[in-house]
Amino acid sequence: NHSLRSWRRKICLQFVQIILFRMWFLLTLLGLGYVEGLDMAPLRIGTRGSPLALAQAHLTRDLLKKQFPEELGEEGAIQLCVMKTQGDMILDKALSEIGGKGLFTKELDVALLQNEVDICVHSMKDVPTWLPENTVLPCTLEREDTRDVFISPTSKDLASLPDGSVIGSASLRRQAQILAKNPTLKCVNFRGNVQTRLRKLDEGVVDATLLALAGLKRMDMEHEATAIIDWEEMLPAVAQGAIGIQCREDDQRSLRYITALNHQPTFAAVACERAFLEVLDGNCKTPIAGHAQVNTETNTLLFKGLVAKPDGSEIYRVERSGSVDDAVKVGRDAGEYIKTEAGIEFFTWLQQNEPDLVTK
Repeated sequence: NHSLRSWRRKICLQFVQIILFRMWFLLTLLGLGYVEGLDMAPLRIGTRGSPLALAQAHLTRDLLKKQFPEELGEEGAIQLCVMKTQGDMILDKALSEIGGKGLFTKELDVALLQNEVDICVHSMKDVPTWLPENTVLPCTLEREDTRDVFISPTSKDLASLPDGSVIGSASLRRQAQILAKNPTLKCVNFRGNVQTRLRKLDEGVVDATLLALAGLKRMDMEHEATAIIDWEEMLPAVAQGAIGIQCREDDQRSLRYITALNHQPTFAAVACERAFLEVLDGNCKTPIAGHAQVNTETNTLLFKGLVAKPDGSEIYRVERSGSVDDAVKVGRDAGEYIKTEAGIEFFTWLQQNEPDLVTK
């Protein structure tokens, strides 16, 4: 009897161990997103609340549903977590005065690190060249048109604006390139979402404004553009038109989802441009533009960049090309060339002199 009871205890113990192991194994697979047909926690997408940011979050959600229909296709499988950033709340000052690009991402970064969201959707031109520790940005969606647009109720394009006209723009990059062509024009700080800026334009606050074509297209507002400005006339901002998706570096489930959406030509072009920006230590106080075009047939890219004084009185340009595999190197080489050409005195001057943008 004693041996029989001992044998039964061993069998029961082994049975319990097998059950526990199976439970652990299933939970592990569930966490990695490999188990179908089992309830999973929703994938939480962190996003700003502007109409453009929401359009980009909805695009990301739809692409995830299409790529993973069995896991993320059902109602409730993806949850949008909308939050307000400092950059959204402080609209009466230029970004150069209140801290620059990171103001649009800080709150999202904190939510990500505190496990309040699983992924964050960003306009890549708003993302600083450094990322918070323990986070990665392994995905950029296929890029939209990178050009700027001119919008005015009275003029057909930039060249036809009368001398002394007022242009609303919070971008020093745009201001420098505008004033280099016509120094009689006046640029005033013009912030807020696209709808707010267009309303101010209709109210006659300014004579014209410039916006990114990508944002208008994503909100089906392309018809608002008076004219599209070619790259030769107005070089875009670094990473303009690109959407990036960030997650925690140890979150295997989110990594599996978002890396499947990555568009490699866009990823390479943006990496090149951001490397250029990083070398120049670019921020919102520095008028910097950079644009890389990828030729998928030859696996090469062409990069063009510039740095300028805010009044457009000095502009330094660079052009570099190379293999897509060397995208970061191409961008860095371009940045080092600009630093040498402009000289330390130029960048010292930029740091010591506040940009002249009137608040409006």
